[in-house]
Amino acid sequence: MSSKVPPKILNNGVEMPQLGFGVWQVPDDEAERAVATALEAGYRSIDTAAIYGNEAGTGRAIAASGVPREDVFVTTKLWNADQGYDATLRAFDASLAQLGLDYLDLYLIHWPLPARGKYIDSYKAFEKLLADGRVRAIGVSNFLPEHVERLIAETSVIPAVNQIELHPYLQQHASRELHEEQGIATEAWSPLGQGKGLLEVPALVAIAQKHNRTPAQVVLRWHIQLGNVVIPKSVTPSRIKENIQVFDFSLDTEDLAAISALNEDRRIGPNPAVFDMD
Repeated sequence: MSSKVPPKILNNGVEMPQLGFGVWQVPDDEAERAVATALEAGYRSIDTAAIYGNEAGTGRAIAASGVPREDVFVTTKLWNADQGYDATLRAFDASLAQLGLDYLDLYLIHWPLPARGKYIDSYKAFEKLLADGRVRAIGVSNFLPEHVERLIAETSVIPAVNQIELHPYLQQHASRELHEEQGIATEAWSPLGQGKGLLEVPALVAIAQKHNRTPAQVVLRWHIQLGNVVIPKSVTPSRIKENIQVFDFSLDTEDLAAISALNEDRRIGPNPAVFDMD
């Protein structure tokens, strides 16, 4: 099946599908099946990470899919233990080998770890990988505005993407405003708030009924209309297919206002200002 997902044009001109498929917490063998299902359903962007332990299964699914390599946008992430210039270059080689690929489309620093002070050196290794043509775009994940600003001040390539926790309970206004100013794409992880009662919220249920959609589709459509890149995760084939069916309806201003009102600045995941784990 061909993809109907529109592209997001990154700040270096590279096209990234606005909706992709995430494989966080999916075991390697299960990731292979899930990614195969996603590619068959029309997804053309796959998001993994070294720490997920499923780069190999993800790569096998891409190789077996029959979809040309240049049509699949592949993202992986540098894990915390591998920060630092030389360690970053080694970690990139290891991830590429696990994935069985010749190049990456997007490489992200997974967490800033400000207490360690290594993310600038790590990003300078990213700049080398970009200059060498081994990755098409570079970026960060879980960086707060102060981390992004320091990175821009001390390096020469503005990140193409910042992948952050973002859902109706945590709408990340400050980060999205900075990204807009700097031409950085905002990518949402846990775009559905990991369930966590969000999809039963009466306002979302009402909007879903109004459009004859599911609450999950409404939230994903909200992300799309905000301009976010979004990577919902599922291992259920019917849900994988449902999550990509969000490009044939639109939310109106009343819907958008109702979802905007749900913001509580409530995190599900760790606070990047203090998170520090190998």
